[in-house]
Amino acid sequence: MDNKITIIEGPTPDFDLIDDPQEEGSASAWTGGVLEGPLLYRVATTSVRSFDSQALLERCTRAWKQNQTMFLEYRDEIGLRKEAQIIAAQALSVEEGDVLQLWVRRDLEESQQSDDDFESDDGDADFNDDLPF
Repeated sequence: MDNKITIIEGPTPDFDLIDDPQEEGSASAWTGGVLEGPLLYRVATTSVRSFDSQALLERCTRAWKQNQTMFLEYRDEIGLRKEAQIIAAQALSVEEGDVLQLWVRRDLEESQQSDDDFESDDGDADFNDDLPF
């Protein structure tokens, strides 16, 4: 169980998708190289408050040196357990305490679903205006 970082309490983490590396001028072109493989993924970032972010970062580094995969385990909005593969991490200290900045791999379906949810929030007011009746 040393290859998981589990969020014990708190809300579901917010995953901010990184720009598509195929787009010109994207500052995140490195993410495409990290995720090369037979399946397509998107990269997202999230921040996790922790008691000792440096210890969590060392756990990630130790697992990666042993060619193991690190996962962020959390509960989604309805309480189901979910996992996201961690591909990079950074320990930060802020005024409020320690924070672990994580770059995680997201499936295309999950990233498109979150994009659709975001777009539907913006477009609901205009949707009724387009109806012919």
